[in-house]
Amino acid sequence: MSSNLHPMLNVAIKAARAAGAIINRAALDVESVRVSQKQVNDFVTEVDQAAENAIIDTLLTAYPGHGILAEESGQTHGAKDSEFVWIIDPLDGTTNFIHGFPVYCVSIALAVRGKIEQAVVYDPSRNDLFTATKGRGAYMNDRRIRVSKRTRLGESLISTGFPFRPGDNFKAYMAMMGDVMQRTAGLRRPGAAALDLAYVAAGFTDGFFETGLQPWDIAAGSLLVTEAGGLVGNFTGEADFLDQQECLAGNPRVYGQLVGLLGKYSKFAGAGDKAAVRQALGQDSAAATDLTADSAADDSADAEAPAAAATASDKPAALPDAPF
Repeated sequence: MSSNLHPMLNVAIKAARAAGAIINRAALDVESVRVSQKQVNDFVTEVDQAAENAIIDTLLTAYPGHGILAEESGQTHGAKDSEFVWIIDPLDGTTNFIHGFPVYCVSIALAVRGKIEQAVVYDPSRNDLFTATKGRGAYMNDRRIRVSKRTRLGESLISTGFPFRPGDNFKAYMAMMGDVMQRTAGLRRPGAAALDLAYVAAGFTDGFFETGLQPWDIAAGSLLVTEAGGLVGNFTGEADFLDQQECLAGNPRVYGQLVGLLGKYSKFAGAGDKAAVRQALGQDSAAATDLTADSAADDSADAEAPAAAATASDKPAALPDAPF
């Protein structure tokens, strides 16, 4: 760890590496790892839980007055009313891990009064460490990283995550993927959203989109992207995305084009766009509510271009009061 890094980032790196060591040891004999199922296709292992405990112990030893929001234990640890909240995913890409597919990571972010200010994404299988402090840039293994410079969507490589839970709108996602696939150089589904965002920050991919994500999936990665010069928001380009279960990221030019392409699929899209999508998908009004349910957004949101240069810190992110 570097003495030039923010002290809280140094502690987060220590926690991420401790979790990574647990994950790497377990990966040597992944067949023996005990696996349980939270819901269909949503797995948790003893490794997730051990890694999360190691992270929480490290963070709270250094900062006992801080709050915790973790994927497996929610808000049961740490202070409940702190302005400092660590947002933790101990093993993003559990399904990959239990199959021995080496695309997974540890994700740790610190929100201060609702704004993400520190971020670590650690890939233990490659020993790749992505870090960011608000206002200080993003780094991969101590090397400054920037988003890609591609400007044409047709030359861009885009990553995503496929729906896999009961109730997910597969038809809508197929339509989104179809729109993206025919206009880009390629579409990839690695299987770990935090690492997807880190790769956008590093310029390995040019954009990313996914629905159904929780704050612990995207908090750290979103700061990496913005500190690397990219943009992050929901599908309509709005900045308050952290708890909206919609995430879109990319370099500025590609981001704007993806908003224009995918904004109509957002639950915050305008009424006209929603109606057009329903008609295109051949859904009746009852089935279409899967796509537009719980939308409290302003139906006048412009889906053709980003409404603002959305960043992880433009506005306070609304952290949930309880785990999802």
